[in-house]
Amino acid sequence: MTVLVALPVLLPLTAAGLSLALGRFADLQRLLGLLVLGVIIADAAVLLYVSDQSGPVVLQMGAWPAPFGITLIADRLSALLLLVSSVVTFAVLIYSIGQRITDYGRERSSTTFHPMYLMLCAGVSLAYLTGDLFNLFVAFEIMLSSSYVLITRRTTATRVRAGMTYTIVSLASSLLFITMIALVYASTGTVNLADLGGKVAELPQGLQVALALLVVIVFGVKAAMVPLHFWLPDSYPTAPAPVTAVFAGLLTKVGIYALIRTQTLVFAHSESWNLMLIIALVTMIVGALGALAQNDLNRLLSFLLVSHIGYMLFGLGVYDVIGLTGVILYVVHHITVQATLFLVSGLITRHSGTVALTRMGGMAKATPMIAVLFALPALSLAGVPPFSGFVAKLALLQAGVGSGTITGFAVTAGAVLTSLLSLYAMARVWTRAFWGQVKAPAPDPDPTDELVVGTASSNRPMLAATGVLVVASLVIALVAGPLGEIAGRAAGDLMHGETYRTAVLGGGSGG
Repeated sequence: MTVLVALPVLLPLTAAGLSLALGRFADLQRLLGLLVLGVIIADAAVLLYVSDQSGPVVLQMGAWPAPFGITLIADRLSALLLLVSSVVTFAVLIYSIGQRITDYGRERSSTTFHPMYLMLCAGVSLAYLTGDLFNLFVAFEIMLSSSYVLITRRTTATRVRAGMTYTIVSLASSLLFITMIALVYASTGTVNLADLGGKVAELPQGLQVALALLVVIVFGVKAAMVPLHFWLPDSYPTAPAPVTAVFAGLLTKVGIYALIRTQTLVFAHSESWNLMLIIALVTMIVGALGALAQNDLNRLLSFLLVSHIGYMLFGLGVYDVIGLTGVILYVVHHITVQATLFLVSGLITRHSGTVALTRMGGMAKATPMIAVLFALPALSLAGVPPFSGFVAKLALLQAGVGSGTITGFAVTAGAVLTSLLSLYAMARVWTRAFWGQVKAPAPDPDPTDELVVGTASSNRPMLAATGVLVVASLVIALVAGPLGEIAGRAAGDLMHGETYRTAVLGGGSGG
C-alpha cells in the first residue's frame, strides 16, 4: 500500500522523460499523458479511502526512518486535494489536445508541452505528499521550472514581458524560501514537518513569531495573497487558456495548502489569528474591486482568483475545526471552478476573437452551450445556492460568526460583500458577452497563434473537457454531506496533529 504514495510523483516524472523521447509521435504523447493522469486519479481515490478509514499512509524512502530520511505521507487532506487536482489536470489535458495547443496548430506535435505538463503534475503531487520542508521546496521548483516553459512557449512580446515578471517573482520567492529553510534548520536541526512541531515549540517566543511570519510571506507570494499578489494578474492572462486554467486551479492552491500545513502542524495557534483575518479581508476586497475595473476577461478572472484566496485565508485565520473545514471545502470547490472558468474563457476567445468584454456580445444566442458552461461555474464562484461555492462559504461564515470576535465579524461581513461583488462581476461578463447583438468575430491579429481565435468554432474535446469540470463542480455540491464529513475529519487532524506525527515518527509504515 505504501507504494501508492510514491506513484503520483514517480509516474509523471518517468512519463515526462518518455514523452520527450516520443516527440515525433504526437498520438503516443497524448495517450501516455492521459493514461498516466488516469492512473493517478485511481491511485488518489484509493489513498483517500485508505487514509480516511485507517489513517495516514506513510512511505519512508529507502527505509530511512523519520526524521532522517525522506517521508511521503498521504492523509485525508493531501489525498483529497490530490484527487481533485488530478481530475482537473486530466480534463485540462483533454482540452489542450482538442485546442491543439500541444501542436501549435500544425501537423507535427511540439515536443515540449506534454513533458512539461507531466512535470508540473509531478510537482503538484510532491507538494501534497511530502513530509518535509526541503522536499516541499523541491516540489515548488519542479512546478516553477515547468511553468516557466508553459507560460512562455510562444515568444510574443506580451508573453515574454509577462513571463519575465512571473520568473523574477518566482526566483525571488524561491530564494526567500531556501533562506527560510536554512533558518528553520539552524534553529531546530530538522526540516521534517512532524518533527518540527515539537522542536519549534521549544524556541524562544520571538523567534517562533519571526519564523512563522517568514513562512507566511514565502507561501503568501505563492498563493497570491494581497499585497504579494501583483504578479498574478500580469502573468496568467497572457498564457493560453488551458495553461492559465491549470495554473489558476492548482498553483495558488498549493501555496494555500503549504500555509495550512505549516501553520497547523509546525506553528500552532491557540486562538483566532487576527493578523491572518485582516490579510484575508484585504485580499477579498482588493481582488474583487480589481476585478470590477477590468475589461479584459482573463484579467477579471485573475483578480477574482486573488479575491477568493481571501476566503481560504479567512478560514485559516479563524483557526478552529469549523473554519478549517470551510477552508478545505473551499479549496476543493475553487480548484474545480476557477479552472473551469478559464477554460470557458478560452472557448469565448475562440469564438469572439477578443478578450475585451466591450467587443463581445450575443453569445448566448450564437453559442448556447458555452453560455451554460459559463453560467454554472460563475454562479458557483459567486456563492449562489445550491452550488458548491455556497456550501463552502456557508461553513466559513458559520466559523466567522462563531469566532465571537470583532475581527471575525468584520471579515464575515467582508466575505458577504465580496460574494456580492463577485456576483456583480460575473453579471457584467454575462451581460456584455452573452446578451445583446451577435458580433462578428474579431480578425485574428496573428494567424499563427495556437489559440485559433476568431474562428467561431469549438471542437468536441474542448467542450467535453469543460463540461466534465462543470459536472464535477455540481457533484461537489451534491455530495456536500459526505464531503463535508471528510473535510471535518481532515480539519480535526489538522487541529490535533498527533495523528500525523505518530504516523511519521512512530508507527508509520516503512518503505
